[in-house]
Amino acid sequence: MDLIQTIALAAGLAWASGLRLYLVVFLAGMLSYFGYLQLPATLAVLQHPLVIGVAGLMALAELVADKIPAFDSLWDSFQTFIRIPAGALLAAFALGEIDPAWGLAAGLLGGTITAGTHFAKAGSRLAINASPEPFSNWLASFSEEGMVLGGLWAMLASPLVFLGLLAVFMLIAGYVLFRLAGLLRRLFWRSAV
Repeated sequence: MDLIQTIALAAGLAWASGLRLYLVVFLAGMLSYFGYLQLPATLAVLQHPLVIGVAGLMALAELVADKIPAFDSLWDSFQTFIRIPAGALLAAFALGEIDPAWGLAAGLLGGTITAGTHFAKAGSRLAINASPEPFSNWLASFSEEGMVLGGLWAMLASPLVFLGLLAVFMLIAGYVLFRLAGLLRRLFWRSAV
């Protein structure tokens, strides 16, 4: 695996973990198990049948939980404490056997990517839940799953294209977070007055 592919793998696993951690672990494990994805030895545990099975069950649970308005936001708040550290670890371990300083740097960057993705997703879903109809929630949920599948495919098919799309996504996520923070400030000041 060359340097660009390794960076794309680390960034891709971190990014997708912010949206659907269990689906990412399941897909990476299955693709590696069947020989479609070459993972470094530090991530070989993802292809263990036990890990694939548990990740598959959790992905199914998340698939259902994410379609229920309001419950999806509760799920996201709980997942904050799981997705971000897991995304950081996946990014760090994606680099393989390297100098620990590089692994820590990859973990810090990976955790930041995961956190940005997760908070943009969770904040957007919280805003969507203000709508009384369930269809926008379902559309958002299916879109997130499609983004994970498409993102992982792009990561494997064209790492440079994926990294470019990731940069665009992170800019959009930053903008969404900025707007959500402004909305929360306005709501706070209205409630305080």
